[in-house]
Amino acid sequence: MRFTRTLSVALLTLGLAAAPAAAGSSPSPSASEGTQAPTRAGTSFRTATEIDQGQTATADASSGDYLYWSFPADTGQRPTVHATVKLPASHTDETWQLDVYDGLRRRQACQYGAQTRTSPQGSPSVELTCVLRTVRAWSEPWADDPLPGTYYVRLTALNLATADLGLPVHAEVRADSVDMGGAAAVDGSLAKPLVPGIAAKSPSHEDTSGSSRGDIGKPAVLSAIEPDDGWSSGWWTDRWVWTAIGAALAALAGIGGYTLTRGSSRPSYTPPNV
Repeated sequence: MRFTRTLSVALLTLGLAAAPAAAGSSPSPSASEGTQAPTRAGTSFRTATEIDQGQTATADASSGDYLYWSFPADTGQRPTVHATVKLPASHTDETWQLDVYDGLRRRQACQYGAQTRTSPQGSPSVELTCVLRTVRAWSEPWADDPLPGTYYVRLTALNLATADLGLPVHAEVRADSVDMGGAAAVDGSLAKPLVPGIAAKSPSHEDTSGSSRGDIGKPAVLSAIEPDDGWSSGWWTDRWVWTAIGAALAALAGIGGYTLTRGSSRPSYTPPNV
């Protein structure tokens, strides 16, 4: 009876512990339905158009332009960037390339996907894909691991023929991610995500009345995007849940083994001395 009651309590504890893990393993939420997707692209890192994950951004441009977008990626996510370029019928062979950079403007390697493709003459479009490595909460300073923060997407054509320069093109870009869960967790976390911006306010830039002159001293935010539920602290993962489940199962096995092997509680018979 005691063993049955212990088993029921342990199973209830495991059910409560597994609930957060199941909730945390779902894919990252897409952009809000009420948010309008951008219809232009930037021409540099500083002017990159901000998009949310799950949004399909579009832009009309010319062959030879550099097109830039940016999106947020948090700890434990494995981002995937898709790009489609619709080309005019009169183009020759064109090679397009999709590059992804982190908040430090370090080019990130693609795990897999065709990030460079050549569109044959007369082909209506070209599709590119880059699947990044899982974003880590912390990394060594010398490493090139993806870290939480802003990610930049650059789309451009390589070695264009003179006849193709300036031809109109239509680009579509979308960034999604999959939550990899505790399997990708590491010890440690960044003090701040790699989001460029924020210039410190200097007292020397203020006048005698205490107010700053013009915009001097105001924070310069170069990127205002962040995940819908804010940046992760980096310490909590579902690895804690599965560790607790393993500990509970081990305790349950110990209790069960003791109950089955302890024998009768009645003292053994000792014959009297003769």
